[in-house]
Amino acid sequence: MANDASAVSDALSPAVSNNSLVDPFTPPADSALWRKNFLLGAATASYQIEGAVNEDGRLPSIWDTFSATPGKVLAGDTGAIACDHYHRWEADVELLVSLGLEGYRLSIAWPRVMDAAGAPNRKGLDFYRRLLNRLKEKGVTTFVTLYHWDLPQHLEDRGGWLNRDTAYRFADYADLMSRELAGTVDAWATLNEPWCSAYLGYGNGHHAPGLANDRFATQAMHHLLLAHGLAIPVLHANDPVSQKGIVANVGRGTANSDSAADQRAAHLFEVQHNAWILDPLLKGAYPQELFELWPGTEPLVLDGDMRIISAPLDFLGVNYYFRTNVASDGAHGFRDVPLEGVERTQMGWEVYPDGLRDLLTGFNNTYQNLPPVYITENGMASDDQVIDGRVDDTQRISFLKRHLAAVDQAIKAGVDIRGYFLWSLMDNFEWAFGYERRFGVVHVDYSTQKRTIKRSAEWVAKFLKERKARV
Repeated sequence: MANDASAVSDALSPAVSNNSLVDPFTPPADSALWRKNFLLGAATASYQIEGAVNEDGRLPSIWDTFSATPGKVLAGDTGAIACDHYHRWEADVELLVSLGLEGYRLSIAWPRVMDAAGAPNRKGLDFYRRLLNRLKEKGVTTFVTLYHWDLPQHLEDRGGWLNRDTAYRFADYADLMSRELAGTVDAWATLNEPWCSAYLGYGNGHHAPGLANDRFATQAMHHLLLAHGLAIPVLHANDPVSQKGIVANVGRGTANSDSAADQRAAHLFEVQHNAWILDPLLKGAYPQELFELWPGTEPLVLDGDMRIISAPLDFLGVNYYFRTNVASDGAHGFRDVPLEGVERTQMGWEVYPDGLRDLLTGFNNTYQNLPPVYITENGMASDDQVIDGRVDDTQRISFLKRHLAAVDQAIKAGVDIRGYFLWSLMDNFEWAFGYERRFGVVHVDYSTQKRTIKRSAEWVAKFLKERKARV
């Protein structure tokens, strides 16, 4: 394993074709990746894979509404069928187990398990109970996210995350789930990527519900974090043995030059992408620099809210994909300055493993109470095609190797990292990009629902087999 996780990156073009990349990954003997208690798994999300949006009492979600709105999702795609996981879950569990994956991170669809009055929907609950019980039977460690963006539409109709009452309805939902599923879940995450829910959903309109107002974004974020804080004691009371945490997407911002203005811009980028979420969780206050970027957008915060939000966490989930190079916008903010000649994915995102290491070590220095960390999402999209029964996604193998190397470096630098979940187990509905962008290590033919193990999945299986033999 190279000391510099980006060294390989600099030598590779976006069209990686080096067959040596598929060799089994062999970290050095002192690598943390050989630790017995380091968890390696894969992740998915309910709306992205389940389909069956009108079956067994499931209610509409904001993503059903958004994706059915012309012009919101690429090619007019929706999650109505997705990977049909709702009907194919048993085979998908066998697939996951066949790869040797030790952990599985999934999410529950809130509209599938409760009716509009808050009463349980037994058919929806039974689906998740069967799924989680099967995973436990197979020895798979289960990480369950309560909210991965599919808010019930009836709550959005009453204001969604702009309405403080939604935070209390989320606590009711967390109460029901943790009472019904206690003992089947190893770790509960309250929210997935509140930055995306708040900013993409309410700030720029790229995601459901499609609103665009900076003031909306900061208020939605506050209610999301309040929902998290209200749910934590409920989860502790109902399922005391499990871990409780939250999942945040984080972004590495680098400056386009050594100028003070550009350095300040990079700092403000990370305030907006990272401190906006982590400061209230770990310091009990919003970063005031955020409101220099967005003057006059301070959310309405009631007495006691920040104490609720900053309740201790058992773990912090970190989702990382790329870095953003920025320069000063000449005022009080930043502007993106895309770098040329760098490796990129199908999403156009730069492959930059050093960013993961630098963020993790930076958080460890900034937050003295940083809880144990799990990398809950890390992966890349590519235009994968099945040719002669195979999917040769060697760039993804290289991507995974280099980011695992970055994780190992961060652990050696003192960060308490307990596991890594690749995104994603299978190709799926990629939100506003529909089905064009493929993140899975398993290819899905959406017309037939045939699963084809990609070369990256073969590599993962080989690595996990070698790891199992060592630990």
